[in-house]
Amino acid sequence: MKRLFMVVVAMLSMTMTFAENENAANLNNAEAYNMTVNMKKLGQALNLSKDQMESFCEVHKTFSAEMQFAAQASGEERQTMVNNAIKKDLAWMDYILNNEQYRRYVMLLNVTLTNRGLK
Repeated sequence: MKRLFMVVVAMLSMTMTFAENENAANLNNAEAYNMTVNMKKLGQALNLSKDQMESFCEVHKTFSAEMQFAAQASGEERQTMVNNAIKKDLAWMDYILNNEQYRRYVMLLNVTLTNRGLK
């Protein structure tokens, strides 16, 4: 009887640990899609003018919202939503930024997405 009790306790412990790890992985996964950045620092890094900064902030808010929606999606749909959000963001940024700023922005975006495991 003791052995049976010990087996049941061990199984429940393993199940709870697995569920806890799964929830932590989902939380970390959702955090990877959070594209909130320090806009002032990014504006300085890209050398944005005041007008560019206003437009840049609005486009980035939209991009961040689309990435958060993608985090809620599942599987293939998630990757499609991420790709569409990136394409849309790059199209708007190409319109707002000059060539040098755009090139630097693309580099920073690629590094960010790679570091977060989204690319």
